[in-house]
Amino acid sequence: MIARYRNRAGTEELCKWACVAKSSFHYKPHPGPRGMKASTHTPWGDGMVENNQVVEQIRTILGQDYCVYGYQMMTKELRGLGYWINAKKVYRLMDEHRLLNGKVIRTQGKRRWVQFRRIKAIRPMEYLCLDIKHVWVQGENRWFYQLAIMDVYSRRILCWIFQQSVKQADVIALMRWLDLRYGLKGVFIRNDNGSQFLANKVRQALQDLEALQEFTHVATPEENAYIEAFHSIQQTELMDRHIFLSYYDAKQHIEKYMHWYNCRRRHGSLNGFTPMEKWVQGFACSPLRQTIEPGSGAWSRPDGGEPQCVATALYSLEHSHETAYLRLGGEHQHSNKLNLKQKNVQLIGV
Repeated sequence: MIARYRNRAGTEELCKWACVAKSSFHYKPHPGPRGMKASTHTPWGDGMVENNQVVEQIRTILGQDYCVYGYQMMTKELRGLGYWINAKKVYRLMDEHRLLNGKVIRTQGKRRWVQFRRIKAIRPMEYLCLDIKHVWVQGENRWFYQLAIMDVYSRRILCWIFQQSVKQADVIALMRWLDLRYGLKGVFIRNDNGSQFLANKVRQALQDLEALQEFTHVATPEENAYIEAFHSIQQTELMDRHIFLSYYDAKQHIEKYMHWYNCRRRHGSLNGFTPMEKWVQGFACSPLRQTIEPGSGAWSRPDGGEPQCVATALYSLEHSHETAYLRLGGEHQHSNKLNLKQKNVQLIGV
């Protein structure tokens, strides 16, 4: 219809008549594969070699009697030969040259794909996004992995882990912890198509928690821009300015940085507020708040104690375990902490 009447009316008006977004009308499919261009060279020793040489080295290794290495063991073998290469690149090279052993991740059921690139969250715990970041620890001469979960409304990092690998069991543990603390029923959870998020056990666990899991389209990190932006900020402010001497040194720096980011760092997209201040404001304006006593300048405590001023409450929130590193192997007691999920919490004067 737009092509038929284009000479009689403007494109914007015709798009309104056809109920088609103007951006969708002008959209043109990308001619090639999306995402960043793959690297063509690999560090080896003190120099660089072409990927073709790496592929030939892989063929030589696989040519040995009885050798049927997958990409994980092949990565260890190449690193032992002096190549500075990660498992993802080894997987790509082996996949492109049909050198994999035929292992395929098979999932059950259809995935829920994201419908809107930009998220418009109106309250905390409405949309969460998560992703994994690689962190180089020079003292250990290896990569470690950080998984962080962000609340989109406040940009607050709700919880995170930092360890040698991130498995589906770790994702499930974090989700169950969030459900116990805040509740995940009806919460949208956005992630990419990593094997940890695509696993059937993870998807089933989120279904049992009544959370709504969304997958970004392949090679479109802009659909998960909020957590990607945080990782970029973290890279600039922490990783590029420090050399980590050990795993524990890196973990301590990351723990301090998470506190700085959540409680002290002012965020441009939040009009200069910190994520924790935005988080508290979101609960102050949410339907969870009940009757307000004008001019009191305090909120009611669920234990019936004396009302606490907002400044003191913010201070206690900043120093609570919510902003600290989550220890999956232990238990933390939060009985003396403020629980914002309870319905009788009232925020006054924020």
